Amino acid sequence: MQPLDPDEIRASFVNCSRGEAKSVTVPGDVPWADRDFLGWRDPKAPARAYLVLPYEGEVVGLALRAAPPARSRVRSNMCAFCSTTHSVSDITLFSGRRAGKLGREGNTLGTYACSNLACSRYLRGEIRPDIPQPHESLSLEERIARLEDKVHRFVARVLETS
Repeated sequence: MQPLDPDEIRASFVNCSRGEAKSVTVPGDVPWADRDFLGWRDPKAPARAYLVLPYEGEVVGLALRAAPPARSRVRSNMCAFCSTTHSVSDITLFSGRRAGKLGREGNTLGTYACSNLACSRYLRGEIRPDIPQPHESLSLEERIARLEDKVHRFVARVLETS
């Protein structure tokens, strides 16, 4: 991913007001070359999360809400973006308003993803989940392409006007 400055990140949001985007806490020291998207939880408000990525020649940002964590650690679930299996408490339902008129009418979309939105780091083996992973025969490049496709599909659904 190409490096972005805080102003570019704030200007990228498509599903919140300019005032809301202006108040976003932007992370610092991002290793841009190793990221397929920038995803983070707001340290000042953990129920807020953000996703910023290159999409169809532009940079698109989504403001998301994180559901409260599940209490059970017995079950597991898979991230919809990177396909990493986690205990259910390390997977979060993230929901965001749709862009445009549909969002102003209260329509939202959601997806289950890694609670820390560190999908790029899981794919590259920088961090490991707490539970064993199923073996995958895909190469790293193929897994990255799959991740990008899944994230782009989610963004496309948020941007749909009808």
